[in-house]
Amino acid sequence: MEVLEAKEVYEIKTLYPFQENTVSTILEELKTNGENFNLLYQLPTGGGKTVIFSEIAKRYIQTYGKKVLILTHRIELSVQTSKQLSAIHVGNKVINSDVKKLVDNEEFQCYIAMVETLNNRLQDDQNFIQDVGLVIVDEAHYNSFRKIFQYYQQANILGVTATPLSSNKALPLNDNYNKLLVGECIASLIEKGYLSDAETYTYDVNLHGLKIGSNGDFTVSSSELVYGNYFMQEKLLFAYEEVAIGNKTLIFNSGIDTSLRVEETFKKRGYKIRHLDSTFSDRDRKDVLSWFKTTPDAILTSVGILTTGFDEPTVETIIINRATRSLTLYHQMIGRGSRKLPNKSQFKLIDLGNNVRRFGYWQDYINWQDAFRFPDRFLESRLTEGDDIEFEVEYEFNKLHKERFDISTLETFSIKDEYYACLDRGEKGKNAVDVSLENHYEAVMQTATDFYDALEILELLQEHIEHRLKQYTKCIAKSTPNYFKYLMETYNRQLRQKFRVSLEDE
Repeated sequence: MEVLEAKEVYEIKTLYPFQENTVSTILEELKTNGENFNLLYQLPTGGGKTVIFSEIAKRYIQTYGKKVLILTHRIELSVQTSKQLSAIHVGNKVINSDVKKLVDNEEFQCYIAMVETLNNRLQDDQNFIQDVGLVIVDEAHYNSFRKIFQYYQQANILGVTATPLSSNKALPLNDNYNKLLVGECIASLIEKGYLSDAETYTYDVNLHGLKIGSNGDFTVSSSELVYGNYFMQEKLLFAYEEVAIGNKTLIFNSGIDTSLRVEETFKKRGYKIRHLDSTFSDRDRKDVLSWFKTTPDAILTSVGILTTGFDEPTVETIIINRATRSLTLYHQMIGRGSRKLPNKSQFKLIDLGNNVRRFGYWQDYINWQDAFRFPDRFLESRLTEGDDIEFEVEYEFNKLHKERFDISTLETFSIKDEYYACLDRGEKGKNAVDVSLENHYEAVMQTATDFYDALEILELLQEHIEHRLKQYTKCIAKSTPNYFKYLMETYNRQLRQKFRVSLEDE
């Protein structure tokens, strides 16, 4: 029987007034709405989400006598949560890869599990954890948690996140949560002394050459080409020496090769710097983070590993050495510097990806209710027309695309070029959409074995079709949501009809 206890003394944190009010409000929402009610709670990074939902778990268990299940997507978050629960005297068990069965089901009232591990257990035994009344989802914007919800349809689900935007825009959070409760905003937490304020420095960067991948963000491969070159390395070094020299600094990069070049560039100038990415072993990762914590002027250059589950309040400068189209990632990166200390009321933010221009300042007010109710409209408004024009963005196909059909047919076609060619010939610009449709039809028909195979390939191409039609609407300056929806629906319907005529009779 294993209770994961903190090896070190974990500080029992007294709830701030706004945290106490939040706990009471959430428990009252759950009480009022009863079973089958799912609530999403938003609070900025650094606001104390773990402290809040741990206290909610404690009071829920005391009030209802039912078990609480807490879901995380990383082992570090599971360990942090377990320590916090133990500190406030909530007996808990972490379900890790070693836990195959729960022989001590009645001993613990609170369980913490990584989503993939728990999903494997539940597939073998749907009653793996019994009598769960409340499921708490940390970092609820990740979609991996959805697979667990089917097992707890009679329980309440409480999702917590700093940014209530789904990691997959095709699966909005309002599909699974009935209501969003918005917590204190960043500006308010700064004003009340709970967060450090960001002093922002922006540097114009030429981002031509970036490509958008199927997940909607700039691809790693195109980012490596832009940020790995000599001129961008020099710009990064210049920005650091102008603004942050001598500060404990955290640098976020898109790719490993870029981060290794950053490490090499800074080492040549004699700076104390180390690189960290997700391929490091647990031991090596702990070694790097321990060095970073204890070295006053340390620089840590990283890739895709420190945006969640990492808390180092002594960070003085954040450098975003990449571009992103993800508002969630933007806030996660900046939030690593916002932790407050008695001698730290400000931190520096250096933006080398035109991200501030794309999303606004970190402290700016965001209407999260609008983001929750109308995520597509919200995201479109954040990614401005000027941003899209700047990149002249190409679409980058993934491995699955390349395995299913010949992408060269699609790569050689530009709807923007075709649009202006139509105008030059005295034709309607709308004819470009028809030519584009023929191009997609040709690409699918080269490999489709039957009608249903064609439909499967068409489903794979939805992101590409959306990207191409957005380029068309930029050309005609007619990009209302309703018109774009009409374009997408008509385009797909016509393609399906062409496949039916060509393939169903064979």
